[in-house]
Amino acid sequence: MHIPPYLAAELRLPTNGLDYTILAIYFAVVLGIGFAARRSVKTSLDFFLSGRSLPAWITGLAFISANLAATEILGMAANSAQYGAYTVHWYWIGAIPAMVFLGLVMMPFYYGSKVRSVPEMLLLRFDKAAHLLSSILFAFAAILIAGVNLYALAIVVEALLGWPQWVAIVVAGAFVLAYITLGGLSSAIYNEVLQFFVILAALIPIVVLGLKKVGGWGGLTDKLTASHGANFTTAWGGTGIGSSNPLGANWLTIVLGLGFVLSFGYWTTNFAEVQRALSAKNLSAGQRTPLIAAYPKIFIVFLVMIPGLVAAAIVPGFGTPKSGYQYNDAIPYLMSQLLPNGVLGIAVTGLLAAFMAGMAANVSSFNTVFTNDIWGRYVVRGREDEYYVRFGRLITVIGVCASVGTAFLASSFSNIMSYLQTLFSFFNVPMFVVFIVGMFWKRASTKSGFWGLLAGTVAAMVNYFVIYKKGIIDIPSDQGANFVSAIVGFVAGAVVMVAVSLFTRPKPAEELQGLVYGTTSPGMTEPPSPGDEAWYRRPALLGWGAIVIAAACYIPFSF
Repeated sequence: MHIPPYLAAELRLPTNGLDYTILAIYFAVVLGIGFAARRSVKTSLDFFLSGRSLPAWITGLAFISANLAATEILGMAANSAQYGAYTVHWYWIGAIPAMVFLGLVMMPFYYGSKVRSVPEMLLLRFDKAAHLLSSILFAFAAILIAGVNLYALAIVVEALLGWPQWVAIVVAGAFVLAYITLGGLSSAIYNEVLQFFVILAALIPIVVLGLKKVGGWGGLTDKLTASHGANFTTAWGGTGIGSSNPLGANWLTIVLGLGFVLSFGYWTTNFAEVQRALSAKNLSAGQRTPLIAAYPKIFIVFLVMIPGLVAAAIVPGFGTPKSGYQYNDAIPYLMSQLLPNGVLGIAVTGLLAAFMAGMAANVSSFNTVFTNDIWGRYVVRGREDEYYVRFGRLITVIGVCASVGTAFLASSFSNIMSYLQTLFSFFNVPMFVVFIVGMFWKRASTKSGFWGLLAGTVAAMVNYFVIYKKGIIDIPSDQGANFVSAIVGFVAGAVVMVAVSLFTRPKPAEELQGLVYGTTSPGMTEPPSPGDEAWYRRPALLGWGAIVIAAACYIPFSF
């Protein structure tokens, strides 16, 4: 069934001058950061990777803020309203292990090889065919995902503030375009640090007042158990193979599809995230970037899950046609019901900040990949550095305009999270399998990268659009289909890579130094700096600490 691409009309917020003043101050600060960052942009490395000069705490907060976009705010609240406490899986098993793996295992290869992007790593490990295909697929996916954030922002602003959709799209797109074009990645990163705190200031009052309205956590779970069943408030209830649950997935597809394939595919190969770590000042800071980000990621789930649960508890049938609301309406609905003026202005600003952070992350990664990996590598080669900075600014404009065009592709999804997970299964998972096989198997040939990436992408799409959409195999939900598509894409890519490798020539061993696990290159090691003995500078300790805390969080949701 087609869901109209707008929020419920009755969600209009009673905003006043105070709220708009808060919003105006935020936009002024955003532009100010862009102008300030412009002074530091002298080379293409400055524009695309902040000159590899930023401290770990800055890149760590930017890393998590880049993910705090439509996926996190509307998408995860919608997920919770639709599927319940199963949302915790997207964090504790679907993010933390992969973020730790990125920091401890993959960052030495990324940072040590001095690549400017994730696709460039495939050029070093495989060949130009794998590099070009991965660059094109990533650039396409980045524009689609940036469009999701623009679309989500537009429908929220139209419903809450009464602005026409095209005005919201143009205003938000113009501000993102302005500060990225001015200051490049540095501007995006420093704005993402600001946006992280603005987003927290927006979500915390919604959670506190929402819990108060339903009688605390105990009252919330009692209401949901009565209306949705006992499994709605547990993490693993009803996930046995052959059992039914709101998510439409069993423990095997959750662990393999989400916890391994989708999760590792997103966090370890999505350049919108990895780019933040590559901008760190040294390898140690680059490794600690995703590990620092893992700690707030553990607890952010409560800020986005609880509003969805509260909405499901207080509105009968929330998200179904009879309720008058979509699942995406969860946070806007609570904003309209609970927040006074002033706090309302902060909440609206936080939503705008989230959408702009997500869009900025994808646009800044898009301009880097398109300029360095496509244009500079295959179209116009060997020009002076200033040319590529100018072209990077031009392609940023084109990327923002293209994002406007893709914004409305998301309109057929009442749950934005489902749309994004579909994109991840198509684009991130096949790239991950190529990385993981190439990184841990020396025999993987140069030709296997291209064919594995192509096979994985096609297989995931065939599973979703043919096997699932045409009902050849009954899969209970879009999210369940995404998990299965991710597994199919991963297996197909791996099988094709092995088959092609057995019949084609491997890369010479001397060319694999620093590109395959167990080998090193000079860039993968660095002399210790003063203070490196401190516990918070030890990547292994940070990583295992995050995994232990995430695992412990499952305990109260497992019974």
